[in-house]
Amino acid sequence: MSRIKEHPILGEPVKGREVSFTFDGKPVKGYEGEPIAAALKAAGVMVHRYTKKEHKPRGIFCAIGRCTDCVMIVDGRPNIRTCVTPLSEGMEVKTQYGVTDKKEGM
Repeated sequence: MSRIKEHPILGEPVKGREVSFTFDGKPVKGYEGEPIAAALKAAGVMVHRYTKKEHKPRGIFCAIGRCTDCVMIVDGRPNIRTCVTPLSEGMEVKTQYGVTDKKEGM
């Protein structure tokens, strides 16, 4: 496993209870309160979105919420910066296509 041990802005994560969430419809586990991106990285997921024009993969880049490389659709809301958004039980996380205000089918 490849788990992020310390975040440059959030510091050392306090390990919460193990929770379940979905990534593109597949069940995944992580720790409550850790950034969604950290849970995905630990599960081997490195691509969070694809660019609109050239369909290039993007994932964690700045890890402090300043860029848009890690944005994903979380619980139906697009453009969520997963590097600074805490994970909670039952979240539905989906790959995003482009950066837009549309909810699905980007």
